[in-house]
Amino acid sequence: MSQKSNALWLNTSPSLQYFAEPLLFEMSHSVRMKQWEYCQDQDESSSLDIAVLRLHNYLQSCDRTVHLIGHGTGGLLGLLYARRYPRKIKSLTLLGVGFDAAVDWQSHYYMHCQHLSRQKTLTTMVYNLFGYHDERTINRLVKLLKRDLDCSLSPNSLFQRLRIPPSSVPVPLMVCGGLNDIIVEHDALQGWEPYLKKGDRLWSCPEGGHFFHFFQPQLVGEQILNFWESLQPSNSVFSALKLESRIKASEVRIQK
Repeated sequence: MSQKSNALWLNTSPSLQYFAEPLLFEMSHSVRMKQWEYCQDQDESSSLDIAVLRLHNYLQSCDRTVHLIGHGTGGLLGLLYARRYPRKIKSLTLLGVGFDAAVDWQSHYYMHCQHLSRQKTLTTMVYNLFGYHDERTINRLVKLLKRDLDCSLSPNSLFQRLRIPPSSVPVPLMVCGGLNDIIVEHDALQGWEPYLKKGDRLWSCPEGGHFFHFFQPQLVGEQILNFWESLQPSNSVFSALKLESRIKASEVRIQK
């Protein structure tokens, strides 16, 4: 990008932050990439409203607008914030967030654990989320998912599944998903279509599942940076100058 923009990754699942690192590293060469983390104690109730206020307190100290980006519940937080405080946001990029933005891997977990044991459900979730088969890797990832169940900001539980009505977003928006994502399936991603504004983007990664940004960081990063580049004022000015030049050239030919 011509000038380095400020971008902020919203991390609401510290135990799963590892899967964001390849993308953040890839994009850090082109933008000033920072991270904002919401930490929650195991005995603390989950509150998206509190998280929005904490994020706002942080962004109040920033002297420039930022590109917000988040995956899953992190994307949901960014969506709620952008709807409430759009003036602080340059754009919003959602990864693995369907038009019913509260749907996450935990909502699927609680739906299935009513019929299977906790361990069996988590093992199945590991395979569906990451595609791994070997026992050692599965056991490590099951531990991460257990930690995420206890300490993430997800609004879903065994007794409650939140639903957020879809609507447009008052800032430039890019929504990305994985074609073979079993959490946010293709139809859920395409559900954003009626709410997109001119210039907004909807893009599907050809492979990688729900954590497509972990498995395809370079491809995902290129798509996001291309979207952010399209928002640069210099691009529109340059395009206008090119158009004006073409018009003048046409007038000269006509006069001849």
